Amino acid sequence: MKPNKKPAIIYISLVTLALMNSGVFALESDSDQPITIDSNTATYDDATATSIYIGNVISDQGSIHVTSDKLVVYFVNGDAEKLVFTGNKAKFRQTPNIGEKDITGEALTGEFYPKKDLLILIDDATVWKDNGTYSSNFIEYNIKTSLVKAGEKASDSKRVHVVITPKGAEAKPEQPKIVEPKPIEPMVTEPKIITTTPTPAPKKPTL
Repeated sequence: MKPNKKPAIIYISLVTLALMNSGVFALESDSDQPITIDSNTATYDDATATSIYIGNVISDQGSIHVTSDKLVVYFVNGDAEKLVFTGNKAKFRQTPNIGEKDITGEALTGEFYPKKDLLILIDDATVWKDNGTYSSNFIEYNIKTSLVKAGEKASDSKRVHVVITPKGAEAKPEQPKIVEPKPIEPMVTEPKIITTTPTPAPKKPTL
């Protein structure tokens, strides 16, 4: 099938394909929302039951937002079984609860399994959650529980690097210093005493 050259907006529900909009929802209901995909081109292969989206791909499911260069969706019996995101880098964010700080992440490859509520980040992956930064070549993220699992016991190449920043160590803006002006002392000027000598009267001429 030839690719569609026009920007494509595709909506995928977990049961059937549905053309409908989805708003922003909290974490607990994200997995119940339809998946929407927006891309520059889209193709579907009946033989392999896959659809491919290329170019500025934007995928949303509730509060989950993913951007990538390419996305491949694998269908099983009409359901979206697996979504594979690739890019430099593919990035995601999710709002755990209304009013809370977003959980964000990035990797060269991302695999999303909607039925398992599981997002796997592969190769040069990082997840930012609360005050922690988790880096590894393999990170599992559960979109239902916000659980982050990084690294694999059997692989040194997938070791984990974690940085936890104390809340009290967050940089605070430097307060401007207030310099109180010195009081101005009054200038005291001593009065000058001017003395004058009277001029003698002129003498009368003698006759």
